[in-house]
Amino acid sequence: MTRDGETSGLRFGNPGSLEVSKSRSQKNMDISVVVPLLNEAESLPELESWIRRVMDEHGFSYEIVFVDDGSTDNSWATIQGLAEAHPNVKALRFRRNYGKSPALNEGFKIVQGDVVITMDADLQDSPDEIPELFKMIKEDGYDLVSGWKKVRYDSKIAKNIPSKFFNWTTRKMSGIKLHDFNCGLKAYRSEVVKNIQVYGEMHRYIPVIAKMNGFSHIGEKVVHHQKRKYGSSKFGMSRFVRGYLDLLTINFISKFSNRPMHFFGLLGSVTFLIGFVIAVYLACTRLFLHVYGMTRRPLFYFALLAIIIGVQLFSTGFLAEMITSTQRDKRVYSISEKLNVD
Repeated sequence: MTRDGETSGLRFGNPGSLEVSKSRSQKNMDISVVVPLLNEAESLPELESWIRRVMDEHGFSYEIVFVDDGSTDNSWATIQGLAEAHPNVKALRFRRNYGKSPALNEGFKIVQGDVVITMDADLQDSPDEIPELFKMIKEDGYDLVSGWKKVRYDSKIAKNIPSKFFNWTTRKMSGIKLHDFNCGLKAYRSEVVKNIQVYGEMHRYIPVIAKMNGFSHIGEKVVHHQKRKYGSSKFGMSRFVRGYLDLLTINFISKFSNRPMHFFGLLGSVTFLIGFVIAVYLACTRLFLHVYGMTRRPLFYFALLAIIIGVQLFSTGFLAEMITSTQRDKRVYSISEKLNVD
C-alpha cells in the first residue's frame, strides 16, 4: 500500500434545502456504490446480489446507483426489476451513450453516502473489497483510495502494456504515486465527489482532479481482478489515444485554467521579443553597415514570423482570460429516466 501526499438535465429547486435533506440522510448512509454501465444486462443481477451480500454481512447502510450510459440491450429493464425488488437500488438512464466520465459525474451528484465506491459492471471488480476500502477512508483518513489490479487477466498486447505505459506517464506528469490510475474500483470521501467534475475521458484522471481540488491524501490498495464473465471489453485504442490527449489537457488546466495569460502571454512575449531583436539587428546592419538585400535574407522572414506568432499567442491569452472570467461549464447530458431518485 502506498500513499501520496455538459451539466446534466437533472435540476434541483432550492440548493439550501437540498443540503439540509442530504445532511440528514447521510447520517444513516454509510456507502454509495456508483456503477456506470453500457450493455451489461447479464452481469447486473449477479453484481447487485454480490454487493447486497457484502453490505448485509458487514451491517452497512448503503445505496447502489446504476448509471445506464445509453445501453441498447436489456440493461435498463434489468435495472428496473432490481429497483422494484430492492429499494436500495437507484438508477439514471442517459438518452444516448455519452461515456463513462459523464456517467460517473451524474452519479456523483445524487449519492448520499459518507463513502462513495465506484466499480465497473462487468464483475471484474470484486465487491468483497468494499469493507477494506471503507475502512481506509473512514479510519485511515484517506480522501481517495484507488484499486491496483496487480495481477490482471486482460490481453497483454491490447491492454496490459498500454496500461503500464499510460500509468507511468501519468505518475511522472502528476506526481501521484499510483500504479493503476484507470482501475474502476475506487473509494472516495463524499466531499471529494461533490467538489469535482468529470467529463470527456477524465475518469482516468480522477486522482489528478482530486489533487487539483486540494484532496491530496491519496492511497491505493491491491485488489483482486477477475476474468470477464459476460459480454466483451469496451476498451479500444481510440480510448487510449483520447486518454493521452486528456492527460495533456488536465495537466494544462491544473496549472493555467485560472490564468491562461501566464502561459500564452509569456510564450507570446518571448516569441515576439526574439523576432523583434532579430528585426532590430537586421535594421542596424542596413543603417550602419550598409548591408543591402535584407528582405531577401531568411533571417528576415524568421523574424517576421516570430513577431506574428508572438502577437497571436498574446492575443489568445488575452481572449482566454476574458472567456475564463465570464463563462461557466455548459455541458448538458440528457437523462431520460430515473429510479428511486428524488
